[in-house]
Amino acid sequence: MKVFKMSDNFDYIIVGAGSAGCVLANRLSADGKHTVCLLEAGPPDWNPFIHIPAGFMKTLVNPNVNWLFQAEPSWGTNGRIIDIPRGKTLGGSSSINGMVFNRGQSMDYDVWAQKGNKGWSYSDLLPYFKRYENRLGNHDETYRGTEGELPITDLDYKDPLCEAFIKGAIEEGIPLNNDYNGKSQEGVSYVQTTKKGRFRVSSARAFLNPVKSRKNLKIITNAFVTKINIENKIATGVNYSKGGPRGEKLTLNANKEVILSSGVIKSPHLLHLSGVGPGKLLNDIGIDVVHDLKGVGMNLRDHFAPRLTARAKNVETINEKARGLKLLKEIGKYLIGKQSIVNLSPTLIYCFWHSNEAIRNHDLQMTFSPASYKEGVQSTLDDKPGFTVAAWQQRPESLGWVKTKNNDPFDKPLINPNYLDAEEDKRVVVAGLKLSRKLMHSKALSQYFDYEVYPGLDKQSDEELLQIARERGTTTYHQMGTCRMGPKTDETAVVDNTLKVYGLKNIRVIDASIMPTMLSANLHSGATLIGEKGSDLVLGKEPLQSIDLNY
Repeated sequence: MKVFKMSDNFDYIIVGAGSAGCVLANRLSADGKHTVCLLEAGPPDWNPFIHIPAGFMKTLVNPNVNWLFQAEPSWGTNGRIIDIPRGKTLGGSSSINGMVFNRGQSMDYDVWAQKGNKGWSYSDLLPYFKRYENRLGNHDETYRGTEGELPITDLDYKDPLCEAFIKGAIEEGIPLNNDYNGKSQEGVSYVQTTKKGRFRVSSARAFLNPVKSRKNLKIITNAFVTKINIENKIATGVNYSKGGPRGEKLTLNANKEVILSSGVIKSPHLLHLSGVGPGKLLNDIGIDVVHDLKGVGMNLRDHFAPRLTARAKNVETINEKARGLKLLKEIGKYLIGKQSIVNLSPTLIYCFWHSNEAIRNHDLQMTFSPASYKEGVQSTLDDKPGFTVAAWQQRPESLGWVKTKNNDPFDKPLINPNYLDAEEDKRVVVAGLKLSRKLMHSKALSQYFDYEVYPGLDKQSDEELLQIARERGTTTYHQMGTCRMGPKTDETAVVDNTLKVYGLKNIRVIDASIMPTMLSANLHSGATLIGEKGSDLVLGKEPLQSIDLNY
C-alpha cells in the first residue's frame, strides 16, 4: 500500500463520526488510494456506559458524550422545553441510542424516489442495506444481509409481561411478525438490536474500529469544527478548535471534498456558520452570505410520542430489578452471560398498526416495556412495579426548523420541531393513545394489570387525550430532514440525489438531515444506509444492482 504523509491536506474531510460518518470513513479509505480525515467534536468512545446496553440511561444525560440540545417550547408541548439528546463521541447517536434496528417500510423510500430522487427507491436501496448488515437469526435472504459489519440480533430476553402484550395485540387482530425488517413491517414482535453478546455495537465499533489503523485514515477526536471554508462557491476545507472554545485553532484542507455528516442539528448549523443558508436569517445574525440557500435548517421532523403507564401486579418488573441487591444480582448475571436487564434496550416490543382501517400502509408505531418512568422521562425508573406503552405517528406532517442564533459557533442553535402543528398529526396521536390504552387493558394482560397510572381512566375524550399528548409527549430521538434531498425544482431542497449541496462545489451532506420525508422507523438504520450509498456516490461507483421485489 502506498504510504501517505498526512499533514493538513486530505482528499476527503468528514465532519462527524456518527452513523453515516463512520461508514464513510471506512469505505472511502478502503482502497488505499485516498487520504481521509474524520473529525469528531466529542471524545473517543471510552465511556463504559456506551458499551453496556442498559447504560443508555446514563448517556442520555451525560454532557461528555451528548450534545444535550433542547427544543423551544411550543403549543404542541404545552409550553414545555423538550430535551433533544444527540451523540457527541465516536459513533455519534449510535453510541447513546436504544440499539433498536428498524429500516421502515418499503413505501417510505419509494416516496423519496417519487419526489424526484432517482436511485433512492426501496428496490434501489435494498442492496445497500444488505451490504452493511450481518443478520444473526432467522431471515429471508431476499431482504436481509449476512456478510456486513453491523450485527443485527434478536432480543435474548423473554418476559411474562412482554409475552402477554404480544398475545393481547394478536387478540386485537394485529398479526405476529418475527421480522419487521423483512418483506412487511406490520405486526407485533420483540425488537431486533444492534448488539452482540453483552455489548452495544455502535457504528464506531462496527465500521471504524476494524480500520482505524489504516495509514491513509486519520481520526481526530475533540475536534470542534467551527466553519467550512468556501472560496468562489468551492469548499476548500474546514476550521476547527482542538478541545473546545479555548482550544488550538487549526485548519484542514480538502483536495477533493468536504463531507458534512454532523447530524440533523449540527449539519445545518455548520452551513449557517459558513454563510450557507437563508439569506435573511444569516444577515440578521451578522453572518456574511456566501450562498443563499433557503432550505438549510428547514423541514425538521421528529416522531413525537406520549407514553401511557400502568401499575403492575403478580409480576416482577424492571423497576424492582434495577434497585439494591436485585440489581447486583442482575449485574452478576450480565457478567457471566446470562439473561439480565443490564443487557436490554429501553424498548422490548414493537407493534405497527393503522390509525384507521382506511390506511393502506400502517401509520402507527407502538412500543412496550416492562418498566415505567417517573414523569415519563426515560432516565429515572418508577419506585413501584409498572409498564409503559408508547405510540407515535410514523409519518408526521408537522414541519419545524433549526436556526443559528448568532455567529458564535459554540452557541447551540435554536430548535423547534413544531410538534402537533398539522391537523393529521393531532388525529393520529389521539388514535395511537386509544389503541395503546386498548392494548394495555387487553384480556391477556389483565392478570398483571393493576390500574392505569397515566393518564387515568377519567381522561376519555379526544380533546382530553390530545391535551395528554401535549403535556407528556416527547421526542423519540428521530430528528431528520434539515438538509433535505430533492430535485432542483424543489425550492427547499439543499442537496441533489448525489448529495451535493446545490450551488456549491466539493461539498456534500451525508447523514439523516438529507431525508426528504420521515421513515416509519428509528433512524440509525436509515442514516447508516445513507452513509453506505453516499460512499459509492462520492467515489463515483456504479450503483449496486436494484433488487426486483415483484410486488
